[in-house]
Amino acid sequence: MIYIVNKSTKPDYNIALEEYCFKKLLQHDKIFILWINEPAIIVGKHQNTIEEINSKYVKENGIHVVRRISGGGAVYHDLNNLNYTIISNEDKGNEFDFKTFSQPVIDTLGGLGVKAEFTGRNDIVIDGKKICGNAQAYFKGRVMHHGCILFDTDLSVLAKALKAPKDKIVSKSTKSVRSAVDNILNHLPEKISVHQFADKLLEQMKSEFPEISEYKFSKTELAEIEATRASKFGTWEWNYGNSPKFDIERNSRFQAGKIQIFANIANSHIKEIHFFGTFFGNNSDLSEVRNALIGTQYTPEAVRESLSKLDYNSWFAGFTLDELTEAIVE
Repeated sequence: MIYIVNKSTKPDYNIALEEYCFKKLLQHDKIFILWINEPAIIVGKHQNTIEEINSKYVKENGIHVVRRISGGGAVYHDLNNLNYTIISNEDKGNEFDFKTFSQPVIDTLGGLGVKAEFTGRNDIVIDGKKICGNAQAYFKGRVMHHGCILFDTDLSVLAKALKAPKDKIVSKSTKSVRSAVDNILNHLPEKISVHQFADKLLEQMKSEFPEISEYKFSKTELAEIEATRASKFGTWEWNYGNSPKFDIERNSRFQAGKIQIFANIANSHIKEIHFFGTFFGNNSDLSEVRNALIGTQYTPEAVRESLSKLDYNSWFAGFTLDELTEAIVE
């Protein structure tokens, strides 16, 4: 068994590193990784990103959004939460479950004087509140289990960043289930930092697996990880465009009137859009506007660019470009 202490805090790079270990370091039957991300939302493989995040808040606060390769719900990371990954050559369902690889965290907390329990399908709780969610991925008889440990995370930012949008969205994506959460630090008899807690967890793994040794990446391996980050996990196409088809209804009110839009989005591009409301203009035929938006990436920047090429006040008198964009996408 090997362990990797990843010092990077870049979310897209860290997810790429995790995938590299999972799919390329096949000569190692067990791998343990510790890593910390700067503020980020990590969405599950099968989720519709726009349904899971507060897009406006995320953008205003510079929070990264990255899609992982495992299922499950969206989670918030910051520099005071700890992520761990355990990769094992164990077949799905063959003496393997979420609890098995959650035990090192529970044991570490026990050594610090805190009683934690595994509950439900994939959560670790203290006094009934979730302090760690877990997810898994499977690849050619190999399983990757990773957990997001809330150590001293800013829970107010977590709540705002993961606040579901007010729009009515209909899709077949996997929805996140929100739970009551808490930080580990609140329960520790003796206060320590997240990095000290990481050291404690690594010590626990070393005690349970005495043969474990540290693995160092070669320059070639690091280059390959960076290439994957750049071509996959760092791209809009993977993090947003990989979302399933969905329908959205938005209702907005501005000084110039009310706009209601119904849109069909596939691969995060507008496939169909219709406008209703109390707006007016000297052109009542909205087909030109609709046609101009079809195929546009469903982001404020792309929508604004498409609208800017039109004499939009001909249809929406008194509306600014920013207001019209906001009516369509946040």
